[in-house]
Amino acid sequence: MGSGSSSYAPKTIYLDVDGKVQKVTCVFNSTEKEDMFQNVISQVAEQFSRAFRINELKTEVTNRLAMLEKRVELEGLKVVEIEKCKNDLKKLRDEMTSRAGGRVNCPCKYNFSDDGKKLTPRRDVPSYPKYTLSQETIEALKKPTFDVWHWEHNEMLSCLEYMYHDLGLVKEFNMNPITLKRWLLGIQENYRINPFHNFRHCFCVSQMMYGMIHLCNLQEKLTLTDLGILMTAAVCHDLDHPGYNNTYQINARTELAVRYNDISPLENHHCAVAFQILSLPECNIFANVDPEAFKQIRQAIITLILATDMARHGEILDSFKHKVDNFDFTNEEHVTCLKMVLIKCCDISNEVRPTEVAEPWVDCLLEEYFIQSDREKSEGLPVAPFMDRDKVTKPTAQIGFIKFVLIPMFETVMKLFPQIEEIMVQPLRDSRDHYEELKQIDDAMTEAQKKKTENMSLGGKKK
Repeated sequence: MGSGSSSYAPKTIYLDVDGKVQKVTCVFNSTEKEDMFQNVISQVAEQFSRAFRINELKTEVTNRLAMLEKRVELEGLKVVEIEKCKNDLKKLRDEMTSRAGGRVNCPCKYNFSDDGKKLTPRRDVPSYPKYTLSQETIEALKKPTFDVWHWEHNEMLSCLEYMYHDLGLVKEFNMNPITLKRWLLGIQENYRINPFHNFRHCFCVSQMMYGMIHLCNLQEKLTLTDLGILMTAAVCHDLDHPGYNNTYQINARTELAVRYNDISPLENHHCAVAFQILSLPECNIFANVDPEAFKQIRQAIITLILATDMARHGEILDSFKHKVDNFDFTNEEHVTCLKMVLIKCCDISNEVRPTEVAEPWVDCLLEEYFIQSDREKSEGLPVAPFMDRDKVTKPTAQIGFIKFVLIPMFETVMKLFPQIEEIMVQPLRDSRDHYEELKQIDDAMTEAQKKKTENMSLGGKKK
């Protein structure tokens, strides 16, 4: 027992705990143990940094905040858009806590490899207030002109709940109304806070489907089971979308791409999340459906969600074109093809809406594209020209898509339902003309700037 006080030198460490600096004093009985302790601390810090992806998260948050601020500053956003930005900022902060244990390439909220792990809604019915929809709102919900930007999430949930009751789906499938509420909450909580592929987009697609059901009088042509399949597929079609498309998933060899063998990885994932939510007894809106009938409903919903992969656009539209002139509503194959085309129409229907409703969606989509292309550049992956911020403009992004994808598809549907021409097809033609005019203005300004630069260059040479 020597006095050897020098071998028990105290060591002070300062820790940041909830924003407050806490002082911790440790005593070591040898230099070797002190070094070992420092080494352990360093490893823990490194593992925490890796686990929580701190640097990557900081970069992503900084980029997204800067982008939102730039849009407010430079584009003079409408009040609705500014409110949306505020909500995005708030939700971005909330999201940070839910992204702790992620994956590097394509973080997904739920790890399907964990046996027995279930999805649970993060909110329950008490925080989902009941709204009474006005008659004006009820009528507006049936039309493509419905302005989707004026509604908070709880209001959108109430609108979706109303649609299920109005179409007779609650009665047809003997749904418990409380289960319907819980299911909708579970759906909302499993859409991520992306610029475009978010819960508001889910609502847009579902509202357009509800509108087409009324506009095309599908209640008289399809069964209630068909209508339930259409609405439920629309609600679920982009669940847990990570904000990076299939091309990125495949090129980056993400876990989703590996899991689904590069075949529609996102759409397969949306289906998987949808049926994980439905596997929860408190969220199973089809709990009272006969097991054999549920099996057919499940397969039909999967078919529709998989049809939203744009890589299959030509194949699905060609199939419908061969059937439309002699369409038979009693033919199951014909009806399935129609349902696939209907969900495709609704999924990409923003340009059917009035310009003031549609145009903010273009900004949101381009923002999501630019986030992806920036990441692709940083990772050395191929970048699509239409997603590259240095190559694409709003008019060039929209003209080709409207002319060669939207109008041909909606005009084909118009052969079966002529009533959509005035309300859906004509707005698409007007939107095409609008963006072609914008492109002409952009081209003229570019040409004028080019001539100005050339003249300045010539002037410099003469001197």
